Amino acid sequence: MMRESGFEIGQSTINNALARLRAKPKQVHIRQTYDYGDRLEYDFGEVGLVIGGVLGTYHMAVFTSCASRLRWVKLYTNQKKPVFMDSHVSFFEFIGGCYKEAVYDNMKNVVTKFIGKNEKELNPDLIKMSMYYGFKINVTNCFSGHEKGSVEKSVDVIRTELFAVNYVFNTLDDAQVYADAKLLKLNESSLFTEEKPYLLPAMPPLELAEIGTAKVDKTSLISVDTVKYSVPEELAGRKVIVKKYHDEIRVYYENAEVCRHRRAFGNGRIIVDIMHYLKTFMKKPGAVNNSIALKSIPKLKAVFDTYYAKKPRDFIEILTENKHLDIDEIIRLFKDKTANKAEFKAIVVVRPVGQIDMYARSSMADYSQLVKGGMSV
Repeated sequence: MMRESGFEIGQSTINNALARLRAKPKQVHIRQTYDYGDRLEYDFGEVGLVIGGVLGTYHMAVFTSCASRLRWVKLYTNQKKPVFMDSHVSFFEFIGGCYKEAVYDNMKNVVTKFIGKNEKELNPDLIKMSMYYGFKINVTNCFSGHEKGSVEKSVDVIRTELFAVNYVFNTLDDAQVYADAKLLKLNESSLFTEEKPYLLPAMPPLELAEIGTAKVDKTSLISVDTVKYSVPEELAGRKVIVKKYHDEIRVYYENAEVCRHRRAFGNGRIIVDIMHYLKTFMKKPGAVNNSIALKSIPKLKAVFDTYYAKKPRDFIEILTENKHLDIDEIIRLFKDKTANKAEFKAIVVVRPVGQIDMYARSSMADYSQLVKGGMSV
C-alpha cells in the first residue's frame, strides 16, 4: 500500500518507527519508609463464606500499619458509608489511639466527585471524622494500588491465612470471633507494642447514629425505614427517639434506653421481642398462641405448643419471672422444668461448646493485651 502510494519504504522501517512511538519510559517506584504512628492504610476486600448454611460474598474492612505491620479486619455484609465509618471507629477504639495519616484509594466513601483532572472533593463525613480523631486524609492516584501496597497485600494475606480453610460459620458474629482469634497469631510478628506509644491520643468513640423520632402504634411497633420493630407495651401511643446504626436500632424514651434490636432490612418485615408484651399477654392469655411475638421464636413456640397450649398463663408467668434472661437461657430453663419428659429433648437442642466458643474464650483476652501493650511480640 505504501509503495503504491509512491513511498519507497520497507516494512521493517515502519515497524521500527511504530516501536519508537509506542515505547514509554518505565515508571520508577520510590521506596518508602515510615516512622511509628505515621501511616495507616485502608481497603475493602471480598471473601466467600458459608454463613448459616448459605454461601455468600462478605466484605472485609482491612487496616494495616505501614511501620509495625499490624493487620486488622472487620467483616460486613456491604461496603456502604455506614459500614465504612463504623470500621474506623471500631479500629481506633480497638488500638486505643489513631495514626497521623490514613491512606485510601478513590472509593466512593472517600471521594464524592472529581473536579477537573486532579482535584477531588472528599466525603464530608470522612472529613469530619478525620478532624475528630486528628488524622490527615491521603488519597492515592487513580489506578495506583501500589501507592497503598501494604494494605493490598494484607487483604490477600487475611483472605488466605484466615478463610482459605475455615469458611463455614453459624453467624457472621462467629466468623468475626474466629478472625479476631486468628489475627492474634498473625500479629505476633508485628511491632505494634513498640508503635503504640507513638499513636495520637485515644478519643471517645465517634457517634455514628442517624437520630430521629418515631410514633409507637397501638400494637407497640415503630417504623424505621421499611421495617417495624417492637418497643415495650407501655409506650403505645408515645413518641420515642430512635438511633439507627448500620447494624442496630436503639430506642429511647425520656432520655433512657428502652430497647434495642439488630437492624433488619426488607420491605414489610416485623421484628418483635416477646418480652415487650408480657403484661398484655397476662390480661389476654389466649392471644399468645397465634402471636407474631411467639411465632418469631420457633423453639419457644414448640415448647408452648407441647406443654403450655392449655396453660398459657403459666407460660407467661415463667417468662415474666425470668425476663432478665436472654431467650436461649429461658429455653434452657423450660428444659429444666420439663426434664422428666423425654420428648422435650427433641424440641430444644443446646449447641455444644464448639471451635468458635473455644477461640473466643481462650484467645480474646490475650488479643486485648496485645493492643494494650501487655504482650511481647
